[in-house]
Order: sequence, then structure tokens, then C-alpha cells
Amino acid sequence: MKVRIVADAAAQARLVADLVEQVVRSTPRPVLGLATGSSPLATYAELVRRHRAEGLAFEHCRVFLLDEYVGLTRHEAGYRSQIRRVVTDAVGIPPDAVQGPDGDAADLDAACAAYEDRLRASGGVDLQVLGIGADGHIGFNEPASALGSRTRPVVLTARTRADNARHFDHPGDVPRLALTQGIGTILEARHLVLLAAGAAKAGPVARALEGPITAMVPASALQLHPRVTVVLDDAAATDLRLADHHREVSSLEASHRYGVGP
Repeated sequence: MKVRIVADAAAQARLVADLVEQVVRSTPRPVLGLATGSSPLATYAELVRRHRAEGLAFEHCRVFLLDEYVGLTRHEAGYRSQIRRVVTDAVGIPPDAVQGPDGDAADLDAACAAYEDRLRASGGVDLQVLGIGADGHIGFNEPASALGSRTRPVVLTARTRADNARHFDHPGDVPRLALTQGIGTILEARHLVLLAAGAAKAGPVARALEGPITAMVPASALQLHPRVTVVLDDAAATDLRLADHHREVSSLEASHRYGVGP
């Protein structure tokens, strides 16, 4: 696992955009896993800038979403609409190349199974962007989610609904149900990139990276993956016992004095 600690959101966006660009340029038909929420917005804006100013091409990319609210797949508040609005339409990824679990389906279990089939048929996700919730969740995998879980319907906790209420006109409008890639599904991506910023994320980040692997902190499952890059601002790294070590590793790597593994 690589942990990179940067000064601010702009530096975080550049670093993560570099990782995405490397995949986009080196893979004939790249599959990108995109998360919604506030954490990746600066990264998406940087990718849009590179597309418009530097000609970075995305037309050959396919996108799979982490999750979706039940009942909002075709609504402007739904995650598929949000991703298209903030990044994929702006960089020229065709709408039919953007897929997510169908939260409007009459049979949600069947919709989740079909989504898993589409993921497998795509060859799997090359790079998955992740955020982390205040309770340590990734996707909509709430605490106590099985570490081997697959894409499925979930009931959102009151805390998650409260955290997401800012995206809705009224707190009561936040759906109680969602579809999410399971932790086991997420861990099948070839490269996981976790972003976190702000002091509110310091606790969950420390529990995920330095605590025990436990279903009560779903993001702790990232410790099991062979290739994870965690990109934090200074505030989100506050509670890490090894923060100074991670800064030293980054400095040495940047100076090309030696290479390090995942």
C-alpha cells in the first residue's frame, strides 16, 4: 500500500489524475471505476481540464459506478446522472459506456446479479476511485458488511443518510435503500485509489489503514489488496501513526533514490 500525503485538494487532484491518465493512455480499452461524493470532484475537474486543454482522450474508456440509490437511477439526483454531469459527458465518454447497478429495477437482486455479469464481461476494473465515509464505509458498504460481499441491495444507516442530505432539497428525500458493489467486488479491481481530505476523515482513515481488518470498518479490507494508493491531505493524515514515514517514503521516491512496492 502506498500512502501519499499532499498539501491540498489541488495537489491531490493532480496526483490522482496522473494515475488515471496513465491507465487511460496505456490500456487499449480501460475500465474505470468511479465514485461519487465530494472527495473525487477536484480530480474529475482536473481530468476534464486535461481533456480540453491537453487533448487527453477518453472515448475508448468504459465506466462502472460503485453504487446507486434505489429509485433514482434515471433521476438527476441519481449517481449515474451525477457522474455524467461532472465528468463523463465532459470528457466524451459515450453514455452507453457508463454503467451502474439499476436502482429502478423491479427485481433488485436480479439487477445486482446482472451488474456483476457486466463487470466480469468487461474484463474487470483497471482503476477504482474510492472515498471513505465517516464510519469507514466504502461504496455503500456500511459497518458489518461482509468482507466478501458482492453487489447487492443495502439499507443505509441514519448517519450515511445525514451525511448525504446536503445533495437533496430536504433530508427526508435521501433514499433509505441503495445498490452497491460489495467489498469483495471492489477488491477485484486491479488498482484501488482511495481519496480523503479534511480533519473529519482523519479517524476513519487511521482505523482503515492502521487498525485491524474488520467488517466494522469496511475500508480496512483495502489492507488485503495487493495494489492500493491512498492520497490524503495533511488534515486527513493527522491520526496516522506512520504519517512521517509515509512522507519520507514519498520524498525518497520522488527523488528517484529508490522504488517502493504497492
